[in-house]
Order: sequence, then C-alpha cells, then structure tokens
Amino acid sequence: MSDPAIEPKRRGFLKRVATATTAIPFSTGLTGATLATVAATAAAAPAPAAAAAPVLGYTCFSQDEAAFVEAMVNIMCPADEFTPNGVDNGLATYIDRQLAGDFGRGLKRYTRGPWVEGKPQQGYQLPMTPEQWFKAGIEAANDACRAKYGNAFDLVKPDEAAQFLKDLDGGKVNDARVNLAQWFNDLVYPLFAQACFADPIYGGNHDKVFWKMIGYPGLPATHTVDMIRFRGKPFPGAQDPKSIVDFS
Repeated sequence: MSDPAIEPKRRGFLKRVATATTAIPFSTGLTGATLATVAATAAAAPAPAAAAAPVLGYTCFSQDEAAFVEAMVNIMCPADEFTPNGVDNGLATYIDRQLAGDFGRGLKRYTRGPWVEGKPQQGYQLPMTPEQWFKAGIEAANDACRAKYGNAFDLVKPDEAAQFLKDLDGGKVNDARVNLAQWFNDLVYPLFAQACFADPIYGGNHDKVFWKMIGYPGLPATHTVDMIRFRGKPFPGAQDPKSIVDFS
C-alpha cells in the first residue's frame, strides 16, 4: 500500500493500519480532575440493563451509537476500486462484537481503583470498561460535532465528517469528560485496524477483502516454513486466502 502509484488517495486513515497491533495500547493522558469526573460519571451511570436496546444486527450499539460508528467507518474506509465501504466490509460489526464481548467488559482488567493519574506505560487507568469508554467517547464526540457543525456526526457532510475525525486524531476536539484524542487514538483507531485485518470469523474483513488487497494468505502465513520461504515474495495462495472457517 506504500506505492504512490497504486495507493488510493482517500486512504489516509489506512496508512497506519499495517503497523497496528492486535492489542490495544491504552494510555492515560487524563488529568486528575478529569479522572475524578469520569469516576463520578461512571458511578452514577445506569446499570447495563437500563441502557438503550441494541439496534437490530448489533449486540452492543444503540441506534445513535450505531449511526456514529457506521458513519465513521465509511469515512475512514470509503468504497473504491480496492474495497467496498467500511460498513459493507463488516468493520462496524467487528467493533460491536469486540465491545460486547470479554474485551469490552474488561475481563481480567483491574477495576477497583484508586483512580489516580498514572503514567502511559501503566496502561488503562480509567474506572470504565472499554465498552463504557467507547460509548462515553461517542456521546462526547457527538456533542462536540453538534457544537461545531450543528448536527450529530452521522448527519454532517462527508467532508465535515472527515475533517472532524482528523481533528479528533490531532487533539483539536476537547471535552471536559473524555480525552477525545486519547479515545480516538488508543481505542477507536486500533479497533478499526483490527476490524480491517482480523480473521473474517470475527465480523470484519468481509470476504477477506483486506487480506486480498495486501496479498496476505491468511492462516497459511502462520506456517514457519512458508514465512521463511516466501519472505519478501508473493505467496502463491495470496489471492485465495484461508480463514479459520476454511479449516473448520
């Protein structure tokens, strides 16, 4: 994807994807006052059972959350000669499933506090699960988008939505409740990258479209002998990659 002759100009958000890892590196970056606000907000939040019912086809997202995420993945991955748009690629589905599962619930993550500001290398320090943080970020981002453009994120013009995401990435959108730059870069973008290149069994990378785009053969790439024999060379089966389902 690094060849300027073939790289589609609209894939600015995909330029970092190839180097993204499957583990989400949470960092803090929040002030002590903000942590206290977030802790109070989390403590006062309704129980999960009182949350808005998920939209049909999603396990985690409410209607507003689904609209935000679908608009976001379509801006970050619009349809072109290489892939369909983000929704058709299953990117929103992947994110929804991850947040609805053990990762989103913060399984095995220490959640008892005390909630004080930590160092980046200490990892995720907020009194929220990834699912709660993701939802809080959507609410804060939508509020900021309404303040700037007069509409929720999914209702603004595509060029405005793209600029808004760039501003999130660059730390130019502020909210007293959520550090939106941290939210976007440490939670949202890694989930987007995973959605693009994870095995299709998890909901994203529909029809292995991203694997085909970069010439990745799927599970056969885990064979050490193949990794040695074909390092730096086209893999013979790259145009017909194999997923977990193909070996089930």
